[in-house]
Amino acid sequence: MSKVIGVVFLVLMAACGWALAQNKAEQLEQACARNDFGACAVLGSMYENGDGVRQDESKALELFTKACDGGSARGCSSLGFMYAVGEGVRQDEFKAEELYTKAVGLYTKACDGGFAGECFALGSMYENGDGVREDKVKAVELYTKACDGGDGDGCSILGSMYENGDGVRQDKSKALAMFGKACDLKHEVGCERYARLKNAGVK
Repeated sequence: MSKVIGVVFLVLMAACGWALAQNKAEQLEQACARNDFGACAVLGSMYENGDGVRQDESKALELFTKACDGGSARGCSSLGFMYAVGEGVRQDEFKAEELYTKAVGLYTKACDGGFAGECFALGSMYENGDGVREDKVKAVELYTKACDGGDGDGCSILGSMYENGDGVRQDKSKALAMFGKACDLKHEVGCERYARLKNAGVK
């Protein structure tokens, strides 16, 4: 009986999560219609992944295009990814590179303006060489700026780079500190990584 109750509970939780995602999608649809280009980019991701809406790559492409044309860095980078892998559109690496380059410019401007999340996104582009020459040292610099600005993703990724010596001298104590900061920012993965290093005796 307890197993049945558990299954029912999980089903109800999933249904609740879907309903919340649907409500979010409806709000984003309205915001995007008012030319909130950041909302268009987020909504595009929901259509791309089937989160709260029926998965529709063509719709995602349309929304990312509108977002990018309106100056959304996320819209440009997401659109660049679709062209890079041929998702919902014919693969076009030159177009992808053009879009990534535009995204880098927009993210750089936002990061310089103090937006921590954009510093994280820009760091990811430098880490992976999307629209720029791959530069792990620059990525560490940007993740540090993101983390200092209160971005949990930035702290968690920075912790991983210190743990692995990726773009920076390996320092597991520093990694522990970064994971701890991510955890303080309610970043679940950061908490898990902090616990793993702590249990391994890292101080």
